[in-house]
Amino acid sequence: MSLRINDEAPNFTAQTTQGELDFHDWLGEGWGILFSHPKDFTPVCTTELGYMASLEPDFAKRNCKVIGLSVDPVEDHAKWAKDIEETQGYAVKFPMIGDSNLEVAKLYNMLPAEEAGTSEGRTAMTNATVRSVFIVGPDKKIKLMLTYPMTTGRNFDEILRVLDSMQLTVKHKVATPVNWKNGDDVIIVPSVSNEDAKTMFPEGWKEVTPYLRTTRQPS
Repeated sequence: MSLRINDEAPNFTAQTTQGELDFHDWLGEGWGILFSHPKDFTPVCTTELGYMASLEPDFAKRNCKVIGLSVDPVEDHAKWAKDIEETQGYAVKFPMIGDSNLEVAKLYNMLPAEEAGTSEGRTAMTNATVRSVFIVGPDKKIKLMLTYPMTTGRNFDEILRVLDSMQLTVKHKVATPVNWKNGDDVIIVPSVSNEDAKTMFPEGWKEVTPYLRTTRQPS
């Protein structure tokens, strides 16, 4: 199944390191991040999980839950978590999905639907495409999808930045420019007329061109 931004995030029930959960029920009415790994005990993913564990409180402040997935059984995740805490200095407190039957990986188009077998005997290379990040909104729609190559560690500070942008722009009629960071000036969307902008942005704006108007980030 092909997935696109604004498609509903496929729901599933799965075993995790925190017991069985229904994904949509677990998300509740907040935001969520699902990020996947091709195999337990892999070096790049070990660093990623440790760093995400360090950032989890920052995501929680933004009403965003974190859940991981690896194409291995839950029992292996528990053993891997010990290595992660020992080597990276942070305990993984968010749930990790055991996807040994490849069901969720296929559901999210990270592996072909016709892929046969289970995680048994598979390597990180045969699961190379299971290195994706999905941000899901409170409406259960996919807001972001990213897939990384095996040898490139993911930038979770960037995921946090994107989340800040999305949460801001869903509330206000603004967009965020290149390399925007929380607190920087934003762009008034073209659909807002200058007349309406006077009410929405009483502090005014800078008009670079008629379609590019920048203003202070709304509080």
